[in-house]
Amino acid sequence: MALSNAAARTIADEQAGSIVRVMVVDDSVVIRGLVSRWLAEDSQIDVVAKCANGAIAVEQVGKARPDVIILDIEMPVMDGLTALPKLLAARPGVHVIIASTLTKRNAAISLKALALGAAECLPKPEGNSGITTSADFRRDLLIKVRGLGGLDGVVRPARPAPVPAAAGAPARPVPAAGHGRREIDQKVSLQPYNRGVPRVLVIGSSTGGPQALAKVLGSLDGAIANIPCFITQHMPPTFTAMLAQNIARSTGLPCAEAAQGDVPKAGHIYIAPGGKHLLVKRRGAGHVCQLDDGPPVNFTKPCVDVMFDSVSESYGANILSVILTGMGADGAMGAARIRAAGGNVIAQDEASSVVWGMPGATAQSGACSALLPIEKIGPEISRICRGKTL
Repeated sequence: MALSNAAARTIADEQAGSIVRVMVVDDSVVIRGLVSRWLAEDSQIDVVAKCANGAIAVEQVGKARPDVIILDIEMPVMDGLTALPKLLAARPGVHVIIASTLTKRNAAISLKALALGAAECLPKPEGNSGITTSADFRRDLLIKVRGLGGLDGVVRPARPAPVPAAAGAPARPVPAAGHGRREIDQKVSLQPYNRGVPRVLVIGSSTGGPQALAKVLGSLDGAIANIPCFITQHMPPTFTAMLAQNIARSTGLPCAEAAQGDVPKAGHIYIAPGGKHLLVKRRGAGHVCQLDDGPPVNFTKPCVDVMFDSVSESYGANILSVILTGMGADGAMGAARIRAAGGNVIAQDEASSVVWGMPGATAQSGACSALLPIEKIGPEISRICRGKTL
């Protein structure tokens, strides 16, 4: 383990949150060096520690004081899953990124790590040569570290067409609290709910999403018995299949990855598969799921906006959309279009979000009727699905 010399970083910079302190934990000296070098090229990232296993990381985390930890799963002496709760206990508030290859076993371990408090998973190419040549891995690494470190703040999307409030009902301003290292300097206006019972529930999520989804879906209390639910969670292939299994097991609700040609059923949950966009199209008097293998949208595949737009086109009004914790602004534009078409939008509040990017951007678009802590979103969905929109 080697500690970097952070003397060149000013105390003012760290206190202002303009520097993210990162610990890299991996048993491969090649990967430790490569990841550290990539991160060090960003002037706002300081690699404060490089550790060969979980035991060394646990020993050094108090001294290193990282904001973000990149944690490998398979290591000698102490593996990542064993080290994770010890690191979280020793450094409260630290964000842990689990670096994992795309195997079924590692997907299951990564989802368990997320349930234990890890913030994000980072798909890792097989072997040192795969990582060395992977531009996608390098890009995603920097995006996740900067996002969890709060360097990029809340991404504000280009504002869509104005969202009309109900006739005679003024927008309700509420203050938006600051998140992480950059505070939002504007107010959020909440719109009155459009009336009507939802015909479909759509949910978008990213960083922190698996935990948030478990809380929301586990508290629906039969609310979606008469409507289908579609979810896009930013995750790679294999991981989304495991996520669907976990949701089905923990909630007792039928949940699976959406497949080409699936006919949506009431009471069922459909997860967009990693690496594919989920579309829902009209077919006769009903609907059908389609998977699209086109390019990433909003730098991600599956994309929340793509799913939201297709559901809006095929279902029209009476859509209930929910945006949960996540980096970036994916879903904000689609949610605004759902609102403009007569649907309703709920976003997770800042305090309960791991990263208030997607819900923050959605709130700032002016499309939301509710901005709620995660524990209140499930009951609110239940209330709306029972026609109580006043």
